[in-house]
Amino acid sequence: MRVSSGVATLVVLVLLVVGVWPAKGDLSPSQCEQEKRLLVNACRAVVFGQKPSPNCCERVRVTHAECVCPSVTPKLAALINVQRTISQIQGCGRTVPRNFKCGSVTTPP
Repeated sequence: MRVSSGVATLVVLVLLVVGVWPAKGDLSPSQCEQEKRLLVNACRAVVFGQKPSPNCCERVRVTHAECVCPSVTPKLAALINVQRTISQIQGCGRTVPRNFKCGSVTTPP
């Protein structure tokens, strides 16, 4: 089964977004777009079943939630396995907060 690049990009965002902490301070729309682009480029292989690379993990640790959470719609959230996502994020050395709401995804208590 082939995944289109647009869907793959959004799925990467959804896969990694629940491990992204809220930022302190405001980012411009162009800064948010740049962060999303860097995250997608670094973590694209995750969509195809690979483990996050060191570069992907670094992006997961530094990307701001307010830049990616608006992309997490119920339709996209239905495509992910939240437990698998949490395991991947924790494998990157990031703690996933309980009951963290990002778009339409809330992490388990």
